[in-house]
Amino acid sequence: MKDYAKFYIDGMWVDPVNPAWVDLVDPGTEEIHGRLALGGREDVNRAVIAARRAFTANAETSVDERKQLLRRILDIYTRRYDEFVEAMRLEMGAPITFAAKGQAPRVPLHVNALLDVLEHFQFEEDRGSTRLRYEPVGVCGLITPWNWPVNQVIVKVAPALAAGCTMVLKPSEYSAVSALLIAEVLDEAGVPPGVFNLVNGGGPEVGAAIASHEDIDMVSFTGSTRAGIEVARAAAATVKRVAQELGGKSANILLDDVKLDDAVRRGVSGCFTNSGQSCSIPTRMLVPRKMMAEAASIAAEAAKTYRVGPTDRDDTQLGPMVNESQFMRVQDFIRQGIEEGATLVAGGPGRPEGLEKGYFVRPTVFSGVTPDMTIAKEEIFGPVLAIIPYDSDDEAVAIANGTSYGLAAYVQSSSPDRARGLARRLNGGQVHINYPPPDFAAPFGGFRRSGNGREWGEAGLREYLETKAMIGYGAGQ
Repeated sequence: MKDYAKFYIDGMWVDPVNPAWVDLVDPGTEEIHGRLALGGREDVNRAVIAARRAFTANAETSVDERKQLLRRILDIYTRRYDEFVEAMRLEMGAPITFAAKGQAPRVPLHVNALLDVLEHFQFEEDRGSTRLRYEPVGVCGLITPWNWPVNQVIVKVAPALAAGCTMVLKPSEYSAVSALLIAEVLDEAGVPPGVFNLVNGGGPEVGAAIASHEDIDMVSFTGSTRAGIEVARAAAATVKRVAQELGGKSANILLDDVKLDDAVRRGVSGCFTNSGQSCSIPTRMLVPRKMMAEAASIAAEAAKTYRVGPTDRDDTQLGPMVNESQFMRVQDFIRQGIEEGATLVAGGPGRPEGLEKGYFVRPTVFSGVTPDMTIAKEEIFGPVLAIIPYDSDDEAVAIANGTSYGLAAYVQSSSPDRARGLARRLNGGQVHINYPPPDFAAPFGGFRRSGNGREWGEAGLREYLETKAMIGYGAGQ
């Protein structure tokens, strides 16, 4: 048992003003491994005062200074890599192999992509006689979720640092250990006092205090659509910028010319990424009706091969849900799928055989799903795939776009031109064509209730910049 009792404010580790304590539970064993101190509005106010005081000097740092800082952060993170892997395994149930090869590598990938951007990005440029100047937006409130702990923190902290902003971070209380490790890395890297601050706490207390604070200029939030709405409401009175990356229900359209076995298996793999606890994964697989039976058989066979189990085993592929509440939520969705008439072809309710402890879910596949079913409309956030039949390309597009979300979409075809044509018609901030590798320079974000604003690469940097137009700057030269 370890107590995580301190916040990082103004370059120091400090005690919360009036801490409340929560137990930290290993979701793979249901055992308590520590306690976390949660703060409130007074702690947020202390952090904001420090960030505001540090802003003017930090905004004047050179691009070279910011690049050097990011490189130091990367070096220290790399040295402490294994600590982050173990923290994510323990706090949110990432299998050790996935934590090491899927979660932790995101930090260097994103930081290096940002360093590439800084090599060419012009913070000032001329348009005729007008000089455009891109300046740091100010003090930023950063609110991050638990499902990709270090990834979600770094895609906010790194561009904020690169832009010259100062910030207050509130990580999820379910992934606070890895966030505290990041604070240690930033401290060792020499981030100036007040530039980065961390306050742990719940959404209704610390999150709301950040969103509504009159001296915070921008809020960047990643989480559920429901929580995102509350953040936007809290921020509205101060007219601050709000960037949101919210939920998703991404469709994966398999056209009738695909190599079905490969396309289905890779689609199942995508859906089960991070044990299904990701917002942009392909959770709805759309297949031609004539191929439904074969696709369902392939998907069921693939799902049954996944190894669910203890997170410290190298061969475990799927870990637990992050907590009991999420476990029960996924179980409810599986039961609804059965009750509403979808055909269960793999998995189902309950824990996998042999796992009596831990919030483990059976890898589940439904076929014959219709677009009006709950499992086709709601974000489940677990290893549950819904296979939906369609009769024409136009119907596939209509089904794919027939949701309130628009974070990502996927299309598979043996004809690149056909896939590109369909991709243009899909509503999603990212559209993945024929299972491409990740592009960490590509903008990431959603349409509609999947949010607004973009992260990653140059687009992520621009979110932390204000545009000033100095008209007549070049006149008379």
